[in-house]
Amino acid sequence: MKNKMAMKNKIKLFDPVFGKKEEQAIIKVLKSRFWASGSGSGNVKIFEENFRKFVNAKKCVAVNNGTSALHLALSLMDIKGKEVILPSLSFVSTAHAVIYNGGIPIFADIDPKSLCIDPTSIEEKTTNKTKVILPVHFAGLPCNLDKIQKLCKKHNLRLVEDAAHAAGSTYKNKKIGAHGAACFSFHPVKNLAMPTGGAITLNDKKNVMYGNELKIRRWCGITSRKGATYDISELGWNFYMNEFAAAVGIEQLKKLDFLNKKRRNIAERYFKEIKSDYKMPMDKGCSYHFYWICVNNRKKFMRKMDEQGIETGIHYKPIHTMSMYKNKKTKLIETEKVGENVVSIATHPNLSEKNIDHIISSINKFQNI
Repeated sequence: MKNKMAMKNKIKLFDPVFGKKEEQAIIKVLKSRFWASGSGSGNVKIFEENFRKFVNAKKCVAVNNGTSALHLALSLMDIKGKEVILPSLSFVSTAHAVIYNGGIPIFADIDPKSLCIDPTSIEEKTTNKTKVILPVHFAGLPCNLDKIQKLCKKHNLRLVEDAAHAAGSTYKNKKIGAHGAACFSFHPVKNLAMPTGGAITLNDKKNVMYGNELKIRRWCGITSRKGATYDISELGWNFYMNEFAAAVGIEQLKKLDFLNKKRRNIAERYFKEIKSDYKMPMDKGCSYHFYWICVNNRKKFMRKMDEQGIETGIHYKPIHTMSMYKNKKTKLIETEKVGENVVSIATHPNLSEKNIDHIISSINKFQNI
C-alpha cells in the first residue's frame, strides 16, 4: 500500500511551473487563428526582443528547439572538416550539431568540481584543425568563461556556448547570453518552459552581423519576400518558433528570475543538508536546472529513491561512450568516473518543503548502500 501511494504522489524530477497567464496566452493564440509564421512575426518577435533585453544581448533569434539553435549557430562558423571541442558529459544534441555541419567533435574532460568542461583539457585537445570551442553550462552552473575566452583568443578560435540549462544564469554579474554566441533550450522541463523552443543570442562583432542570416536559415533559406513571392538564396531549415510556444515563453520570462531564486534556495538546502562529499557546489550565478550528487551504487540508489516516490535521473551518459561516437583513443578520466555515479535531483519550484525534506532524508539514508 505504501509503495502504491508513493507512486501515486511521485515527486517528479522535472515539472513546469505555469498559471492562468500561460493558459490565457494559449487561448488567445488559439482564437486568433494565427498559430505560426516562418517570418517570425507576432509573439515570436515579441519574445525575441524580451529575451534579448533579459540577457542584455545585441541580437536574439528564436527557433523551435535547443538542438536547432546549436545547429544554426554552428552553421555560421564554417566548421566542415574542422574540429570542435566540447564536453562528453552533455545531451547528445551538443555533438550532433557539430556533425550536422560537417565538423569533427573532439571531447574534452570535465572539471570534477563543476562538471563543466575543463579549460586545461581544452588546451590539451586543441590542434591546428580546431575551429570552435563549445562549452556547456552544466545544470545551469556557468563554466569558466574567462579561461575559455583566453584560449579562444590565444588560438584564434570561435566560441559558442551551449546554454540549454542556463536561462537566467549569470557569470560575473552578467547574464549567460550576454558574452558571445549562446544557444538556449526552452523544452517543457527547462527553467524557462515552452511546449518547444530555443534561441540564439549574439553579441560580438563577428556574430551580430549574422542575425538576419540566421533568420533566413531558420525558415528554409527564404529571402526577398514580397507578398506571395520570394527567393531562395541558400540552404535553410524549418526551424522557426510557433506562436503558442512564444506566447507561453513571454509569460514564463516575466517570472524566470523569481523561479530561479526558488531553485537556488532548494539547492542551498541540498548543499547544506545532504551528507555527501561529492555534490553540486553552491554558486549564486547558477540557475540550478537540476541538482546533482555522486553515489557509489547508482542503480540500487535510484531504485530505493523510486520506492520512496522520488524520481531521479542521469545527466548524462557520456556521449563518447555511445556507439556512434565511441573511439578507443578517447580517454576522459573524470567524465567516465562521473558518468558511472552521477544522479540528478529535482529543483523545480513546485516542490513543497515536505517534498524537499523527504528528498534530503532519503538521499542521506540510501546514498551509501
